[in-house]
Amino acid sequence: MIRYLRYAFLALLALVLITLAMANRGGVTLRLLPPDMAGFLGYSWELTLPLFLVIFAGILAGVLIGFVWEWFREHKHRAEARRARAEKEELQREVGRLRVPQSPGQGDDVLALLDPSDSAR
Repeated sequence: MIRYLRYAFLALLALVLITLAMANRGGVTLRLLPPDMAGFLGYSWELTLPLFLVIFAGILAGVLIGFVWEWFREHKHRAEARRARAEKEELQREVGRLRVPQSPGQGDDVLALLDPSDSAR
């Protein structure tokens, strides 16, 4: 059911974007500098594109800027998760070392004196 809703949403989005592109096919000139400043500096960069490409490029630039912004904002959460993972692995190694049975000669001497099985010898 959700798959069909996703496909319906994507089809509707494609229809809206195609309609927007067809309605905005007129050419737009993009300039790097205002005309007065370009004449003063002797450098004028211009590019003529259909308006819908400019709109789509603006949407794409906004989405990319948002993704990068969120990636930087969430850095502290990723760093904390990395530290917690390292601490968890260290604790698991320590528990593994503590679970290894000790040989009889390496036991605690005080506990060996109190152990009733050793007193029979």
